[in-house]
Amino acid sequence: MQKRRLGNSGPEVSALGLGCMGMSVGLGPPGDRREMLALLRTAVERGVTFFDTAEAYGPYINEELVGEGLAPFRGEVVIATKFGYGPDPEDGRWTGLDSRPAHIREVAEASLRRLRVEAIDILFQHRVDPLVPIEDVAGTVKDLIREGKVKHFGLSEAGAATIRRAHAVQPVAALQSEYSLWWRRPEREELAVLEELGIGFVAFSPLGKGFLGGKIGRDTVFHPADSRNYIPRLAPEVREANLVFVERLAAIAERRTATPAQVALAWLLAQRPHVVPIPGTSRLSGLEENLGALALELDAEDLDELDRLTREIAIQGGRFPDFLERRTGL
Repeated sequence: MQKRRLGNSGPEVSALGLGCMGMSVGLGPPGDRREMLALLRTAVERGVTFFDTAEAYGPYINEELVGEGLAPFRGEVVIATKFGYGPDPEDGRWTGLDSRPAHIREVAEASLRRLRVEAIDILFQHRVDPLVPIEDVAGTVKDLIREGKVKHFGLSEAGAATIRRAHAVQPVAALQSEYSLWWRRPEREELAVLEELGIGFVAFSPLGKGFLGGKIGRDTVFHPADSRNYIPRLAPEVREANLVFVERLAAIAERRTATPAQVALAWLLAQRPHVVPIPGTSRLSGLEENLGALALELDAEDLDELDRLTREIAIQGGRFPDFLERRTGL
């Protein structure tokens, strides 16, 4: 398994991690628990050492799953989790923000129990909380690191100025944000700041919530509990236009005897040596397909063609519903 280091201060991890959210929530009903536990352990056997979860995934049940599944591999794997979300006081949805120092401590203690670890490898702020100065957030995590409860600090969907302010208080090991062939926003500012400060990058939704894998068609109907029902760029009225992007991606993949998902992941791996994608899957076949990207080395012609693709075809629709997009710190 290829390895990458998350910045100057972060841990060394497998070049591809595993996003665990979809095993419990977001893609329909939770997966069969025994099958998901087996998948986590198979991922370790295949060389994956980086696993991503959060208290909000479920909530709580995904941390419990990851904690149980990876219990036999303590010291061999890196587990990232997150704080900063909670129930919205207006509608009860798990989309409210809360990064008050006391709440961060409560979440960290609960995550330690659910994950069955003595220290959280990377503790990410799930989203920037506009009501809590980032210096207070970073200072609280710094204290948790001093107490031995957390090893590394991370931010998610934070902008360049926020990253700088947080890093000045407690070194940030990694930024976790969406990054893929159909969402290149981090290239505007964040990636340059990360290189300057020696911070790693964890790319979530590297396959565009499955769309770039080529398995979502014009007539695909998502399960009622699937969060992709609410993603504007996956809506039926724009899907036809966006499938043109995937069709061209598939043509490149066919030429390289690869799958569209493998090309999309190989493209991300080629962008920066500190970029670590965390594609999610709840199936062994998906895990094996994704890991196949590590054997695919795109040449300059491939990369130029993919770059042209992202310039020539404008993706229709937003990546999040408005109420979630407002929760980002960009």
